[in-house]
Amino acid sequence: MSDKVMHVGDADFDAVVLGSSEPVLVDFWAEWCGPCKMIAPALDELADTYAGKARIVKVNVDHNRASAMKYHVRSIPMLLLFKNGQIHSQQIGAVGKAQLSQMIDKAL
Repeated sequence: MSDKVMHVGDADFDAVVLGSSEPVLVDFWAEWCGPCKMIAPALDELADTYAGKARIVKVNVDHNRASAMKYHVRSIPMLLLFKNGQIHSQQIGAVGKAQLSQMIDKAL
């Protein structure tokens, strides 16, 4: 796992994600979710690729229900890309690194 992927909870979500000057790709996930585990290596690589330009953040929905409810997370993995504190784009389900990279590129 990349040390550039940040794990965020309900308590620090607003400060880390909404207050970021860089675009933030948030992965709503859970430990029991197979597709979440499938995309984890791609997220690690993207965190390294976009270091200094965009952030990759993971929110465990089992431990951070308030954030999951606020953003209407009903299916995981759910990826939301935030820019300037607003949702810029979203992706539900496991997708490849190229598609996630496109999401980030559009926000930069």
